[in-house]
Amino acid sequence: MGVSLKDVAEHAGVSIKTVSNVVNNYQHVTPAMRTKVQAAIDELGYVPNLTARHLRKGRTGILALAVPELGNPYFAELAGAIVDAAAEHDYTVLLDHTRGERAREVLVSQGFRARVIDGLILSPIELEADDLRSRDHDAPLVLLGEREYDLPFDHIAIDNVAAARLAVRHLIGLGRTRIAYLGARTDRSNRPAHLRLRGWREELTAAGLPAPDTLVAPTSGWDRGDGAEAMARLLESGQRPDAVFAYNDLVAIGAMRVLSERGLRVPWDVAVVGFDDIAEGQFGAVTLTTISPDKQSIARLAVESVLHRLQAEGPPVGRELTAEFRLLERESTLGRR
Repeated sequence: MGVSLKDVAEHAGVSIKTVSNVVNNYQHVTPAMRTKVQAAIDELGYVPNLTARHLRKGRTGILALAVPELGNPYFAELAGAIVDAAAEHDYTVLLDHTRGERAREVLVSQGFRARVIDGLILSPIELEADDLRSRDHDAPLVLLGEREYDLPFDHIAIDNVAAARLAVRHLIGLGRTRIAYLGARTDRSNRPAHLRLRGWREELTAAGLPAPDTLVAPTSGWDRGDGAEAMARLLESGQRPDAVFAYNDLVAIGAMRVLSERGLRVPWDVAVVGFDDIAEGQFGAVTLTTISPDKQSIARLAVESVLHRLQAEGPPVGRELTAEFRLLERESTLGRR
């Protein structure tokens, strides 16, 4: 059998309640008593039964995270950060992959795992406000990303317009004047693409530079192949830019491949900025300048928002929580130094 609280208490010569207070990190335990009990825990190899602890509170100790694309390194890295943030609160994370499909997002949001989770963190793509209004269970829901629903759920995002403007401002500061945007979408539901396009246009206009539609390259998706196809199409149209701001790093990496194949040097002929700061961007032949969202902050805010909702009383009130971002300048705009 495993070591119990009673075993630790007897070994330390204290009450079971005192051991429980130390294990649960209650503040009113004196430092000397905490040290004594911790020594007994270490000597006996006691491991808290987190499942029992959560069950005593009427909870499962499990959170669900639903993201659209596990194959996208950004979501994979964000999921890892959320798992780490949840572990700090003794929570396990159950992962769902929606593929950005409305039917799967509805299924997840409507609580098909409600009996086994304490809360849900969801990054929606196609989900509509009406889908959430009909939600009929109490497990807290926290939304990630740029879809805005004006509903009583906490929402965590970065300022995509400001981030896009920062990326374009960096390129303008390097003397670039024909800056393309790769990754535009025409469908109404993919809000981040629209917000980043808006930031691209606003910053160019503010600098007195043209922002023609001929320098906007739509994509059907946001992977490397989509970026390569969009870059090739733009070059073949005769609209050669001297810089590219890409919707994300994957699109940027695809674009840089095509530029290299066409004999154009990054950054001397065409400078490139991505978005997301995925690890892959640091290890190419040319490292990628990128907008870096604070993934750890997003993860921490998401987990803390769920736990806040679990403890809150009264009707839920939606909060807008903003995470920070920064521009990481690398070789795709500055060259090797």
